[in-house]
Amino acid sequence: MKISVLGCGRWGSFIAWYLCTRRGYEVTSWGPEDDYSYQILNMTGKNEYVSLDPRIRLTSDLEEAVTSAEVIVISISSQGLRGFASRIRAFDTKDKKFVLCMKGIEVSTGKRLSEVMEECGFDPMQIAVWVGPGHIQAFTQGIPNCMVIDSKNEELKRFLADNFKSDLIRFYYGTDLIGTEIGAAAKNVMGIAAGALDGAGLSSLKGPLMARGAREVARLIVAMGGSELSAYGLAHLGDYETTLFSEYSHNRAYGESLVKGQKFAKLAEGVTTADAMRRMGERYNVDLPITNAVYESCYGGDEVDCLKVILRLFSRDSKSEF
Repeated sequence: MKISVLGCGRWGSFIAWYLCTRRGYEVTSWGPEDDYSYQILNMTGKNEYVSLDPRIRLTSDLEEAVTSAEVIVISISSQGLRGFASRIRAFDTKDKKFVLCMKGIEVSTGKRLSEVMEECGFDPMQIAVWVGPGHIQAFTQGIPNCMVIDSKNEELKRFLADNFKSDLIRFYYGTDLIGTEIGAAAKNVMGIAAGALDGAGLSSLKGPLMARGAREVARLIVAMGGSELSAYGLAHLGDYETTLFSEYSHNRAYGESLVKGQKFAKLAEGVTTADAMRRMGERYNVDLPITNAVYESCYGGDEVDCLKVILRLFSRDSKSEF
């Protein structure tokens, strides 16, 4: 199988490494010529996460990467997908299978990422998403995990899951594309809240945060037409360990830095997702107290006491658990 991975940052470089070394596929890794991640790989053949196998073709030629592959994996910042998808449409994408290995919701529209691809003219039956728990640092140490591939196309998701699986990653077939995408994006918001609790020395409150967080996300998924059970699957609750507890979690680290008044230089997708989810809660008339607290903490400015905002969640009026 010929596969191109578009985006050679943290996850993109790992996916290229995984599909080449663990599955033996012919892999092309693409990145913009002026992008730091691409330049490092081009100069050294490695980054802080992986060393590219010599069989992986590294290129900055987007047309070559798109037209030469049967399967195209996209792994970039979620907010840049619409513009990037428009660039890809300039090439012949007929019969190409697209896999979105990224988590987020478009802030300006509230659209799921597969919906963004559809609106850019791609066939929804040729689009899949790859989400779920796992950190590159653990995978490259040989520590296995489970992930999910979902799509509107039953045949496509089974084809991808069956052909991408290995002893390092066991794939499950997703059964609810709405819930899979929303759950995967929303867990990053919960990760920021968890980091804030860690930073304040209140990690014991992460238990209630996990229980209430899954319920909050379940309500939103149902309102959008998805299945409540998706909030308790691998895309959301199953990803809490890697997002709410791991030292490698960017979102957890961002929340911890926020409480401590420190700067966090790396990408934390939960920041923009909190904004998108807040808007969706208003649109679907769903109460999202944790999401709203994270949004206020991230966007309220220096005058906002992040810890007070988060702890306010635990002083709300008593109510039924379910």
